[in-house]
Amino acid sequence: MEKERSANHDTFVIEKTYKAAPDRVFAAWSDPESKAQWFPRAEKFEFRVGGQEFNRGGPTDGPVYTYDARYQEIVPDRRIVYSYVMDMGDTRISVSVTTVEFRPAGEGTRLVYTEQGVYLDGHDTPEQRQHGTNVLLDRLSQALGEG
Repeated sequence: MEKERSANHDTFVIEKTYKAAPDRVFAAWSDPESKAQWFPRAEKFEFRVGGQEFNRGGPTDGPVYTYDARYQEIVPDRRIVYSYVMDMGDTRISVSVTTVEFRPAGEGTRLVYTEQGVYLDGHDTPEQRQHGTNVLLDRLSQALGEG
């Protein structure tokens, strides 16, 4: 018997304010060494329109998760738009389009992260993804020396 298929569509927005200026917060996304301080280290990192970012990892006794992103638009110090797929082993668990905006906020930056996703066959949920993204954005704060 074949497993029932489902597609759960959702959009979530996370807003964070950082003390660092927009160019510095943008660099934490665009420079591979800076990004590796708060996001899993990429095996491939081509920060350009059409470029790929790829990494894989997971718990030592668990499944391997694969993140495969393509950059769709880059406006330096202002906006990054990318699409990505997440796989768990050989199973596709989600497909997303993400926009990260870097807005001046006094001396700092207001980051607006918007993700539109489809979560497949019950392998992932919007709530899990939003929680994981919040954890990563808090790690970004620490990497910027703010936490």
